[in-house]
Amino acid sequence: MASTMTPPPHAADFLAANGWAGAAILPLAGDASFRRYFRVVHGERLAVLMDAPPPNEDPRPFVAVAEWLGNAGLSAPEILARDIEGGLLLLSDLGNDRLREALDAAPGRERDLYEVATDVLVHLHRHPPMEGLPRHGLDQWLDELMLFPDWYCRALDLQVDVDGYREAWTEALAPVARDGLGPVTVLRDYHAENVMLVAGRQGVAHFGLLDFQDALAGHPAYDLCSVLEDARRDVSPEVERAMIDRYVAATAAPPAFEAAYWALAAQRNTRILGVFTRLWKRDGKPHYRAFQPRMWGLLERDLERPHLAGVRAWFDRNVPPDCRSAPWTEAIAA
Repeated sequence: MASTMTPPPHAADFLAANGWAGAAILPLAGDASFRRYFRVVHGERLAVLMDAPPPNEDPRPFVAVAEWLGNAGLSAPEILARDIEGGLLLLSDLGNDRLREALDAAPGRERDLYEVATDVLVHLHRHPPMEGLPRHGLDQWLDELMLFPDWYCRALDLQVDVDGYREAWTEALAPVARDGLGPVTVLRDYHAENVMLVAGRQGVAHFGLLDFQDALAGHPAYDLCSVLEDARRDVSPEVERAMIDRYVAATAAPPAFEAAYWALAAQRNTRILGVFTRLWKRDGKPHYRAFQPRMWGLLERDLERPHLAGVRAWFDRNVPPDCRSAPWTEAIAA
């Protein structure tokens, strides 16, 4: 599925029909899906072209969530023009200052910037979830977890106890599903490479949100562990601890919230180990292997929590230490 960064043939006509005739279309980014992004330059004007080619992609969820987030007082790209059938959206440009690079350039800002990242979720969770979002609960969590045995374990020729795997995770996650917290709008891919620092905006509006088209209605702890246990960069344990405390203080969340945080962090990190293997094996994107050692470090730390002992025991029985970080570290070195 590895894609080229050549604009689709109908992009120029789409831009011309919407007042951008003759604009330059410059490669900007691709992602883990079929979607691609281009910067559109027309004199002093800038915009972003999203190519979400049918039938593999549908831009309508992006439009719906972007408009909902804007109405909720958060910064999402404005939809300037749309060709739903052709899979094209013209979006307002949130700039070049991405949270990931801002943190790399100024590590001393880590706490301040993650405070804003946490406050975005506090703000988001004060709103009822967007109507019509699919549910993200126990059944979905368990289905997502099957990516680990289906892709990760097969890639390493591991013969594992799949029934025991599902039983262990059900025992860990069922209390989360019935803890009474949420539902809220869950962005699902809320991390440092999906946030832009928007010039001229303050507070939570300073953070421009991207890649939210797969939003679901789910648990309020999910996006917090997404941004604090980031697959693409290390967040210090001290900042993670402080941000959990900040969220709890701002929302008066009960103790069940923190138990859910560690369980959903473990669930998400296990799922991602499978997703990144699939991106390599099925979709021809081997660079995702580079993230696997970090994912193992995060998962093993999550599983130290007493209420996840059953899941930890399953991993100890089924996934030997030399089938965790080591194969990926060796593959990166090669």
